[in-house]
Amino acid sequence: MADTVQRPGLDPQGYIRREGSLARVQPAFRPMVAAARERLSAIFGTRLNGAYLYGSVPRGTARVGRSDLDLLVALHGEPTARDRDAARAMEDRLNGAFPQIDGVGTLLYARERLLSELERHDLGWFVSCLCTPLCGEDLAGLLPRYRPDALLARETNGDLALLLPRWRERIAGADGTEEALRPLVRFMSRHLVRTAFTLVMPRWNGWTSDLTEMAEAFGAYYPERAARLRAAAALGREPSGDPAVLASYVDDLGPWLAAEYARVHGVKAARPK
Repeated sequence: MADTVQRPGLDPQGYIRREGSLARVQPAFRPMVAAARERLSAIFGTRLNGAYLYGSVPRGTARVGRSDLDLLVALHGEPTARDRDAARAMEDRLNGAFPQIDGVGTLLYARERLLSELERHDLGWFVSCLCTPLCGEDLAGLLPRYRPDALLARETNGDLALLLPRWRERIAGADGTEEALRPLVRFMSRHLVRTAFTLVMPRWNGWTSDLTEMAEAFGAYYPERAARLRAAAALGREPSGDPAVLASYVDDLGPWLAAEYARVHGVKAARPK
């Protein structure tokens, strides 16, 4: 493990490549993507700076009826409550019109925030490397190139300790049925696997968004936790509604990972509330 090997996901200079493209969108999802582009332009008009896809759809790995549509929108000015309501209405409309997707999620941010120094190695990196331009300005041209280093690790996922209390509240407030808990298992499983991966990312020296590959990379450096991460990766793809899984995340795996992350990379810079 002492030798650093350059892994997939990097260009010849060792920078993280942008992982998706519109050319990779599978035929089943293209009408949905076109509808999303049209709706976003109609909703936000001249306030729309740019819109992006991220996740499995632009990576070309989406599964019909199982994957969701993930969107990020950059606006001129801070998003308002009215903006968020309009985005939720659009999500409901797309979700009802296209059975090939299992939900739509939209992130709204001000252009200024995405380009800010504070977000340079978090939201800026996310836009530059994990988001695929759908319409409008592509902010990647105004952002630096990124390596899989400790700074990127700290600023992307160095806030797990702050998230865990909120997760506990979400679990406590959720309906205890399997149907209600399944989305929480999926979300928290994915977040923990991605955090575990970025913990070892500088040593692994590469980038991947594949949950299985992330878990394997982590397990090479923390073999005593490897089986737990493999199980979380599986649940990130095919979630159950088991409350015991959620309890193990917030009482065991999550606290351990937060402490180890802080020890190795430090804590993410504080954001305004």
